[in-house]
Amino acid sequence: KYYLQISSIIFVSVCGNYKHFAFTDMNYFLCALPFLAAVDSGIMGMSSDQVMLLPPPKDQTKFCLNISSCQSSFPKTMSKWNILYKYLQSPSSSFDDLMKYLWDAHISALKDAYKIFEDRLEYYSKPEADFGRDWCVTLDYLAAAHFPTTFFKVTEFQKGLPPRVLVDSDRAPFISNFTNLQNTVLLGLNLLHQVDDSTGKGLNTLKKPIILFLKPYYHSYI
Repeated sequence: KYYLQISSIIFVSVCGNYKHFAFTDMNYFLCALPFLAAVDSGIMGMSSDQVMLLPPPKDQTKFCLNISSCQSSFPKTMSKWNILYKYLQSPSSSFDDLMKYLWDAHISALKDAYKIFEDRLEYYSKPEADFGRDWCVTLDYLAAAHFPTTFFKVTEFQKGLPPRVLVDSDRAPFISNFTNLQNTVLLGLNLLHQVDDSTGKGLNTLKKPIILFLKPYYHSYI
């Protein structure tokens, strides 16, 4: 019960205090949907009718707050999370397959949220909005490679991401208070997005070489 109250407070503060922050609104769904699906799957040891998240002060109709409303609004995504939790309880589960189911559910939740809040990217600077779009495309490739979301690997990976919100004057790879790695990654994400757009089927044509490139690198951090 205490955990649910804390979770609700976090969600309300994130969605309510930042009036036009698309990323915080999207993060609500990346937290709420997997949590509610976990309750629904039974692995949390509580009844689904015990859980109701507090609504944000504004735009309440954009957010589902309990299992039934989230299942009604996002049936495909909730099903994917449930599949993951069922697989977790399987005695024959493997780490690579676990990553597959995890990424399937995460990408589905992200795309649901992106459709709802894409228009709010206009409240960011152009570089920050572009980075948000670039990142969403990049996640498709990380998902295809079953990128391992272990604590150590994610911590290492985040060293290359922007340490602050981007402003209009930021131009990678020439951002003076970013590291060389951060500048390079920011530029690379944008180039990947451009290639993905220009090919039309970028994920299909580039998936195999990207997987081959990433796997030797990321397995060393699992």
